[in-house]
Amino acid sequence: MSNESEHANKYTPGGSSRESVNSGRFFSHSTRLFNHYIPTEYILLGVVEFAVLVLAFYLGHELRFETSWEQLTPYGENPWPAGTRALAFAVVMQTSLVAFGAYQRQANRSDNMLALRIAPSLLLGGILLGLLYYIAPVFITGRGALALSVLVSFVAIMAVRLGFERISERYDLKLRVLVLGAGKAANLIRLAQANSEIEGINITAYVPMPGDQQDDRGIGLAQTKGALVTYVAGKRIDVIVLALDERRKGLPVHDLLDCKMSGIEIIDLLTFFERYTNKIRLDIVQPSWLFLSDGFQVSNFNRLSKRLFDIATVLLLLPIVLPVGLLASLAILIESRFRGAVLYSQTRVGENGRLFQVYKFRSMREDAEQDGVARWATKGDSRITRVGAILRKSRLDEIPQLLNILKGDMSFVGPRPERPEFVEQLAEQIPYYSERHRVKPGLSGWAQIRYPYGASIEDGLEKLQYDLYYVKNYSILLDALVLLQTAEVVLLGRGAH
Repeated sequence: MSNESEHANKYTPGGSSRESVNSGRFFSHSTRLFNHYIPTEYILLGVVEFAVLVLAFYLGHELRFETSWEQLTPYGENPWPAGTRALAFAVVMQTSLVAFGAYQRQANRSDNMLALRIAPSLLLGGILLGLLYYIAPVFITGRGALALSVLVSFVAIMAVRLGFERISERYDLKLRVLVLGAGKAANLIRLAQANSEIEGINITAYVPMPGDQQDDRGIGLAQTKGALVTYVAGKRIDVIVLALDERRKGLPVHDLLDCKMSGIEIIDLLTFFERYTNKIRLDIVQPSWLFLSDGFQVSNFNRLSKRLFDIATVLLLLPIVLPVGLLASLAILIESRFRGAVLYSQTRVGENGRLFQVYKFRSMREDAEQDGVARWATKGDSRITRVGAILRKSRLDEIPQLLNILKGDMSFVGPRPERPEFVEQLAEQIPYYSERHRVKPGLSGWAQIRYPYGASIEDGLEKLQYDLYYVKNYSILLDALVLLQTAEVVLLGRGAH
């Protein structure tokens, strides 16, 4: 590859020698919606599958009632047109698919995994529709027709997904990435791919650069002859990632500018990880990146809307959770022979480091910390009672935290609040740990749905990387996504100790 001085005489701003190399591969890029990066191909897939769900509703009724779509009114007293009920069906089903992570690149690792994700999603959607019909009878449809519509939806969506995967593989629709660098920094990308942190993109090659510290194990190296823009055009590159160990040694400025002006996106390594792993890598972050990059801004309007949303959601959930809470309380009392406390409170660190008391159903023995020493909860912890194990697995032990949300100590979504003893310990060993307290702690959070339960310094570091992503890219959309995908965590019992 030509260096900066060699290419300087070839570079002609605005000249006719510069070719356009943007491949225009629409399906391969991520789209940023309300600060959160979403794979563009899954946005398109969502639109297609919404239409498929609407058609599946009609086809299910066609099979059940053997009537034309125009006469689709199995309940004559229902004044609402069939189209409204079909839209309600599609909205609920697609919301359930989102809740089960069906629109993430990791969802399609194998056909079996895809089926195991789609099937329970639609089953949950059927249950939610039953609840909707009870609350709003105008949307009601027959049980047989609903069952057939769900079955048709499963077959149709599986067909769409499998067809999409085959087309994507045949026409190479995956994002094509060229990595400038083949040393220690570039090796982080290879390791992330090996650990399945990065999926759905094609790392075409790593280009050795001056100053790289040799660490090219398993990295496919490439040598570019002539101008970089020519190589990029030939390989149909979409994005160039700067992963040099030493940028001051031979950064091809004019080559990169040529590529940029030709329509190729150029990003640094930290932005690459933020976009495609949805976390901020603390092992490579620089303070300058944190205060120069966009994000870390929450307007007063967003704060107000988040607060109103929290209050409204708590009030809507109370009729559902109160009976469950009463049953949980009774189970705790019976197990303790009516001698133990049902609730317990514990000091946690909240927004801006302020201490508050968090409420939970008691899931441990009352003498769990009789020596006064704070301890992490671990897998198979002997201090957890039998009822407590069930409550923790289902996350029902956290129902009393709705009171914390009403009081304003917490929000529905945010970094999970930690005990002051653990915060002090983690802050001493993990840089930027206190930054997670810039927002209110949450009942659920981005780290909770992206990373399993952790009880160590290493787990605290990993969770912080997701928490910082949330703090940096907060939006109502991200909150909604966290709440929806919390359903998968609760239903499947992931990450509970």
